[in-house]
Amino acid sequence: MTKTINDVYMELFHRLKEADDPQPSLSARELTAYACKADKNKTGEWGHLYLDDATVDYAHLLCDKCLDGEPLAYILGEWDFYGLTFLVDKNVLIPRADTEPLCEMVIEQAKKKVSPRILDLCCGSGCIGIAAAHTVKDAHVTAVDNSEGALRITRENARRLGVQNRLIAMNADVRFRPPVNMGQYDIIVSNPPYVTRAEMRELDRSVYHYEPHEALYGGVDGLDFYRSICSKWGSLLVTGGIILFECGWQQANDVAAILEENRFAGIGITEDLAGVPRIVYGYNTEIDDPLE
Repeated sequence: MTKTINDVYMELFHRLKEADDPQPSLSARELTAYACKADKNKTGEWGHLYLDDATVDYAHLLCDKCLDGEPLAYILGEWDFYGLTFLVDKNVLIPRADTEPLCEMVIEQAKKKVSPRILDLCCGSGCIGIAAAHTVKDAHVTAVDNSEGALRITRENARRLGVQNRLIAMNADVRFRPPVNMGQYDIIVSNPPYVTRAEMRELDRSVYHYEPHEALYGGVDGLDFYRSICSKWGSLLVTGGIILFECGWQQANDVAAILEENRFAGIGITEDLAGVPRIVYGYNTEIDDPLE
């Protein structure tokens, strides 16, 4: 029996719903559109478009992967963040809506500057820095990660979103001192690895088995990267510049204390969309010598 795109969507929807997928309608729509090369924004047409058997089988194969725990974003190879579509693969964490308020704060700060320089540490897919460069047309971004796989994704995302001429992707490990001659930045932002040793054992299966552990694990207490960035990379911030972090749901006060220990001032904590204290920031008002 010949099936329409809508028939396949309904089949996937029922399979996902029976398996207790948290968003069966969204997952089924995304998988169906991807497998059938259909426009997910024109589902009204799906009941009139017929498919060959191979396409139907492919849609169900993708659904099998989803039911086996593989994240939808990795199956699709892309995910939306801050109104933009980013390429993702297993070299990078999937961009999450929880990070959008951090991105918004970076953009707000960048708009106050002329040709702002932004340093995005532990950049992963590059979503924060690229979204900032895409929104603030005179911003220049240096995106840093110690994974060549992540940097490849960052460069491709920058190219696809038209900001490749204002973004440099650099391989460096933020646990060590920065390369020489990087200059100084108006804004430093980082969503670093912050999962604790205990939390790693409790991660959801889809995260633990598919997302890169090196982008998740932040040391025994989850704070290793905050300590290194503040102590080793803080000198790259101009006087009056701002540093912003995302952190775990119980880490905000500890990250704020690390900023204070490293002589940052005006330290504040902001909540994410769910009301969780997730963003910690501070200003450089004391470091004048970038080599200090």
